[in-house]
Amino acid sequence: MIRLADIGEDALIQRLIRLLPHAAAATGGPGDDCAVVDPGPGHASLQLLKTDVLVEHIHFLPAAPPRAVGWKACARVVSDFAAMGGHPDRFLITLALPAQTPVAWAEELYRGIGDCLARFGGALAGGETSSVPPHSAAVISIAATGHVRREHLTLRSTAHSGHALLVTGTLGGSHHGKHLAFSPRMEETDWLVSHFKPTAMMDLSDGLGRDLPRLAAASGCGFVLERAALPVTAGSTVEQALGEGEDFELLLALEDARVPALLAAWAGRFPTLPLTRIGCLVEAGAGDTLSGGWEHFSKSGA
Repeated sequence: MIRLADIGEDALIQRLIRLLPHAAAATGGPGDDCAVVDPGPGHASLQLLKTDVLVEHIHFLPAAPPRAVGWKACARVVSDFAAMGGHPDRFLITLALPAQTPVAWAEELYRGIGDCLARFGGALAGGETSSVPPHSAAVISIAATGHVRREHLTLRSTAHSGHALLVTGTLGGSHHGKHLAFSPRMEETDWLVSHFKPTAMMDLSDGLGRDLPRLAAASGCGFVLERAALPVTAGSTVEQALGEGEDFELLLALEDARVPALLAAWAGRFPTLPLTRIGCLVEAGAGDTLSGGWEHFSKSGA
């Protein structure tokens, strides 16, 4: 019997999506940061759909402040909208909690979600609550709709060999609490898609070691990583920067000739947030390999 731990998250997703019909969409399907729905000619914007889940002991520990957990649950979804060049609209929240959960914990969780909505936009549209067996893990699932202007839509699959690879911010530090206090790069992506639209982009949720190969593969490329150039969070190692995950920074590709102008303009617009060139895309089958990062169901993460 093949178990989930034998194949891992990515292989499971590929097996499962083959079992269902897919919505017709010229702009992309399963596998990007958000699903994209084209409402048809005459609409300036495309619809974005996203769902995400936090599970106690996987994404947060019981001692984590519930307001910070609520922020993280919502900010993860906002980060995916930003990675597509878009914005959030309506949110559906599902809670599955043990009956012994303090009411105050659930209220603080919602205050954290509200903090995120107040900062980045979007509104509660509905949801669901359910109990789970005593002493089971708490589960917070958030689904949301969003929108993106057609000309701003940015996918993982549209870069080419020779394009430079860049990341925002610094990488690593998740295990020291950074994953509960990150800020989705909404303002930064708004500026990027308007002034230096990336040829591909995604947010780093599972670590550069896992997400960079995903972006390269989606674009039909290999990659070369300049490890010495990695912007590492103070107190972290290069290996932690590659593999801890939950950085929620942007990984983007851009034509190499445009990089100097981008870096100069970025420094003037976002002087406190680094933007670092870390390598380039190359022809498929060439370049480096990476391992590490988080993968659900894997033997290392099971």
